[in-house]
Amino acid sequence: MQSQVPKSPYVGLWARLQDFQADELAGLMTSRQAVRAPLMRATIHLTSARDCLTLWPLMQPVLERNLFTGSPFGRNLKGMDIAALLDVGRELIEEEPGTTAELKRLLTERWPDRDGASMAYAVNHLLPVVQVTPRGLWLETGQTKWTTTWAWLGQGLDPAPAIERLILRYLGAFGPASVADMQNWSGLTRLREAFESLRPQLLTFRDPQGKELFDLPEAPRPEASVMAPVRFLPVYDNLLLGHADRSRFFAKDTAIPPYPGNGRDVGSILVNGFLRGIWKIDNEKRAAILRIEAFEGLPAAYLPDVTDEGHRLLTFAAAGARTGEIAFTPF
Repeated sequence: MQSQVPKSPYVGLWARLQDFQADELAGLMTSRQAVRAPLMRATIHLTSARDCLTLWPLMQPVLERNLFTGSPFGRNLKGMDIAALLDVGRELIEEEPGTTAELKRLLTERWPDRDGASMAYAVNHLLPVVQVTPRGLWLETGQTKWTTTWAWLGQGLDPAPAIERLILRYLGAFGPASVADMQNWSGLTRLREAFESLRPQLLTFRDPQGKELFDLPEAPRPEASVMAPVRFLPVYDNLLLGHADRSRFFAKDTAIPPYPGNGRDVGSILVNGFLRGIWKIDNEKRAAILRIEAFEGLPAAYLPDVTDEGHRLLTFAAAGARTGEIAFTPF
């Protein structure tokens, strides 16, 4: 049975980690319980070690497609023994985690007639790799160095990962959503059959354009009258990137910016579930300035809520600064 999808803002906006401290996550990363790896859409994601070992084999077709059919790197390696390349690459980065530049140099020494960048790219996309710490730790710096999941986590990949389980995980975070939405989030294609196998376990709806959406039966679905809280989303946040149709996040009185949530160095601001501005933090001599550019259409009544949420963001993100302030200004 299908019904109209609730017109409430995205449910996930209510979720917030309580009393989260950055050093807790740093501890998980240094103890190798959490890792950074190229997964969904071949971009870097932070996941638990267990999820990484399950996600990588599911995402491998995307990585292979990006290398061999969607990238000039694959064409540069035409005719090469890729298996031999990966064996050597694995040996090198398991012996000593290295940067892409270092891997390029070492592989070029072995195959001087081949393009070094393309060979390094192949190793980092066709082998299950992770970025090693201190890269990714809060307020720390470090080169982007790679090794394999086998070396870093000491475990093998999930031998039988289930795409159906990933669909349920996706809907738990982003539902109600369409098949195209999940394909956009994951980079995977031809997921209709897997959704159909789960249909008896799911609820279905129709959006205003008549497109079918799926959701978990137990998922909360607030009424349209419920106001969603202000949220500052980081750059490349999956809330916006996790849907093929992002129109649910844009109010009719606000112009849609180019590539919302995707690129530049700014985050997005959602007010009652709609994109109403962008933000970034500038650090100037231990003085943190949260710069906010409000889009036309942001109701003035919401400015105090935006300011309050901005102060919470400053407290967390600029904890090392002596002073912090908020500036409403065009970028």
